[in-house]
Amino acid sequence: MPVFERIKGFTLIELIVVISLISIMLFFAIPRFQRNVLSDSTKEVSRWILLKIPNIKERAAREQKRYILHVNLDSNKLWITHGAMLEEALQSAETNGYKLPGDIKLLDVEYPDQEKISVGQADIYFNEKGYSDKVIIHFENDDNEKFSFLIEPFLLRVRLYNSYAEFGD
Repeated sequence: MPVFERIKGFTLIELIVVISLISIMLFFAIPRFQRNVLSDSTKEVSRWILLKIPNIKERAAREQKRYILHVNLDSNKLWITHGAMLEEALQSAETNGYKLPGDIKLLDVEYPDQEKISVGQADIYFNEKGYSDKVIIHFENDDNEKFSFLIEPFLLRVRLYNSYAEFGD
């Protein structure tokens, strides 16, 4: 019987070499992965907006309540309320709202045929019938990269632009 027909597995040395190579690759890859993917504030904000807006539209239609996304440009905070909330619940919603990471800044909120709101608070309404205001929310990160979210009245999906998009564009 030839020698190569008797070998049915890997030797211990081969296994150790493969495991060592994989370990070395992971040693260099994991910190880069954590830095670039897991802690990227821009992606965190994008996920929040892209998941919350369709959720608010669906809830407004399902519960037959008018929902409001409050965008406070001075405090860099977003929170959600609806018309049937009591004053205490409104205060709680604002207190527990989504605070943007420190390296992300709200620039302004733009409605079609209106001036941009760049200070104070802008409210985006989500009607009981499932549609919303048409609006663009502009953000900027510490690297001076601007990105915009377009909320369409009749579409669930929010469109993300990796630039400062305006209605005239």
